[in-house]
Amino acid sequence: MWKGHFSHLLGGVWMLWMWQAVFVDATQSKLWEVPTASSFTSSTNLSESRGEQDCERSHSRVTADTPPRLDGTWVSTRCEVRPGPEFLTRSYTFHAGRHFRALQHYYKEAGCEEPAYSLMIRGKLRPRQASWITRGATEAEHHLSEVSLVVHGPAARQRLASRLPATCVGPTLGRVVPGKPLELYNTRAGRGCLEALGFSMMEMSLMRVETQHQSRGGKVQELLLGDVHTDWTQRTQHRPTGYQPPLQNAMHHTHPCPVCALVYRSSEQRPPVLPRSPAAPLALAGRWVSGRCETRPDVLFLTRDFTFDPDQHAWQGVYRHYSDPACSRPTFTLRASGHFAQGNPSAKVSGATEFVFKVTRVRVAALDGPTAALLNGTRPGKCGRAGGWAVGVEQDLTPTGGCPLLGIKLPHKEYELLKAELDPRRRPLLFIGGRPTDGLSPDRPQRRPTSFQAPMGLCGGGDTRPSRRYGSAFNSKQLAASGTEARARLVVLVLGSVLCSCFWVY
Repeated sequence: MWKGHFSHLLGGVWMLWMWQAVFVDATQSKLWEVPTASSFTSSTNLSESRGEQDCERSHSRVTADTPPRLDGTWVSTRCEVRPGPEFLTRSYTFHAGRHFRALQHYYKEAGCEEPAYSLMIRGKLRPRQASWITRGATEAEHHLSEVSLVVHGPAARQRLASRLPATCVGPTLGRVVPGKPLELYNTRAGRGCLEALGFSMMEMSLMRVETQHQSRGGKVQELLLGDVHTDWTQRTQHRPTGYQPPLQNAMHHTHPCPVCALVYRSSEQRPPVLPRSPAAPLALAGRWVSGRCETRPDVLFLTRDFTFDPDQHAWQGVYRHYSDPACSRPTFTLRASGHFAQGNPSAKVSGATEFVFKVTRVRVAALDGPTAALLNGTRPGKCGRAGGWAVGVEQDLTPTGGCPLLGIKLPHKEYELLKAELDPRRRPLLFIGGRPTDGLSPDRPQRRPTSFQAPMGLCGGGDTRPSRRYGSAFNSKQLAASGTEARARLVVLVLGSVLCSCFWVY
């Protein structure tokens, strides 16, 4: 059932994803209850998820309404990298009558400085019910009415001519004038031309709008749309359960945001040309943490906390998993450690560097009753100390060579991709390779990621001194249970097992 021995540890263990879907919010609601708007309102203090005050970047209260309020224009805040790789910026405008107009600008390189072509998409969107799979999200249906292509140069025209079937554009593409729209799809034509481009708007089928209410007044609104499949051939049929990097409301965005204005003013004939980013050497030393509660495909909410010591070529990572999209109800914590080796600059993603990570030790702490009960049901000698799992008590999985239930086999090697950037305030950001949608581990070079997860920030406001006190980030208080006694009983575990079997049959 599980395709990889370790299933991409740097993104967090995903063996419990379906179990979290069964146990989510077991203390407060039944599985058949559709979440209400009040269920999506939370108060998030980033210093809590980051563990220490020196990791704090902002205090904000985060709310999310259902159904989401979409009216307005939502724009990219940086050059986005999709699997492939593809480099793009997006500008999506939603109107009160449920009609939308989406602009996608594609580029030749990872800085979004050389536009290749743009797509102008028109259609209609109909929000539906709250998602039963991805808690906090809303499902929606979309209907396309028009997709037009605008080429921005002869090189892009030649590349597109090799990808698009002759039936799509025939001899016309060779005579297309840069900047002139070419209709690829309308309600009377088929979708073959769109599939040849790997184009899909299935991202519209899952959405969430978050509002960050800042302590000094003002707000930032973000639109999270469904994730794009990492396998090109699966992209047009993929039903998302996670998110892409968020778009920000053009009227309520972070400041400063030089990219926001450029993308907002763009059109299909005038794609934004992003300014060259400040040089950012890949200096890993120190502690890096998530800037938000992160969502992964198949019902996983987590925060990440990494510490690197380049002198010793050592790393440790803490993955704190939660049952809710606000990362307020912990389920389990995973600590991994090992060594890493830096490789060559990436030939596919400029500015990124190839790495190899070796995972030699993993420790897990269950933070709620259902998770502890599940782990206690494993065979002796296969997943830590048999029967020794208790809420808030950490177990070392190294003596048992990992834990098949969690998809962990030790030792384990992964081929990774890392990139460093500076945000508009010149604070360092670290990007780590994106997670494969199919769950396969990148245990060989050809499976190395070509896109990135959400960026992580450096603790201490830019202090790059190596941190040798790895234990300081992983004290016992952080592994303690939240104090809310899980009321789900062992019979729910049995029910969950049956449900999981049904989900995985197909």
